[in-house]
Amino acid sequence: MTEQSRATLALRPSAGFVATHSTQELSERAVTYLRAGFPVHFRGPAGTGKTTLALHVAAMIGRPVMLIVGDEEFSASDLVGGQNGYRYRRVVDRFIHSVVKYEEDAVQRWVDNRLTTACREGYTLIYDEFTRSRPEANNILLTVLEERMLVLPTASREESYIRVHPDFRAIFTSNPQEYAGVHEAQDALSDRLITIDLDFYDQQTESAIIATATGVSADAAVRVVALVHAYRADGSFTQMPTMRAALMIARIVALQDLRASPDDPRFVALCLDVLESKRSFASREQDQRMEHRQLLLNLIATTCR
Repeated sequence: MTEQSRATLALRPSAGFVATHSTQELSERAVTYLRAGFPVHFRGPAGTGKTTLALHVAAMIGRPVMLIVGDEEFSASDLVGGQNGYRYRRVVDRFIHSVVKYEEDAVQRWVDNRLTTACREGYTLIYDEFTRSRPEANNILLTVLEERMLVLPTASREESYIRVHPDFRAIFTSNPQEYAGVHEAQDALSDRLITIDLDFYDQQTESAIIATATGVSADAAVRVVALVHAYRADGSFTQMPTMRAALMIARIVALQDLRASPDDPRFVALCLDVLESKRSFASREQDQRMEHRQLLLNLIATTCR
């Protein structure tokens, strides 16, 4: 098995993907844009299901997938490829039995990275959190998305560029710019993308997702989601509580067979463990900490009855 084949994902639509009206409509719109040849960009806060949606849409396309996760340390070579070691060759000539002739040479070995492989083979590229990479690293994408041409470094192989395969498709995800560690995407790249802004799902959709993903009862899922939504609406946090918090609570409820009720002390302790950390306090702020805990206890009492 080659390094490229090991990096390739063969995705199929997941039976666990919750196809509500809202998620199905989003998926179908994205697939329509991709099949028309336009890259799609899912943008939204953490916990809104951007990566899950990107993987689901890629599975609907039906081509092998290359997944890249943005990183501050990325350079263009991390996307395209580069020289990686040497290939040695030695020739021994014994045509004349009394004379032995040796010929040796070493050639630098070029290795494609995931963008190059996807462009060459017509795979679907998922570039997750692409704005965590510096803009200059992403400049290589401009000609790929517009002129359908990947320009390779001058020191690469025998090729200076490759034509992008007609089946190549690209899906991007990103967090809003106010998130830590996120760079502003250059206008030239954003202009080439169809951006779909995602927000937190409504309670009905989230409850269906939570129940399917964790196996809790529909009633328990509704209560857990209502709690997280109520805390989010209150605004008494420094880190936004997302659907991931509801998933954590619901999964442990299912695992430990807890009752999603303020009458179950283990459930109350679980909710406090997951949600109290969404707001940090200094050691001298014990009064504020206790007020915050009482707020959560009140929310548990009112939303989980």
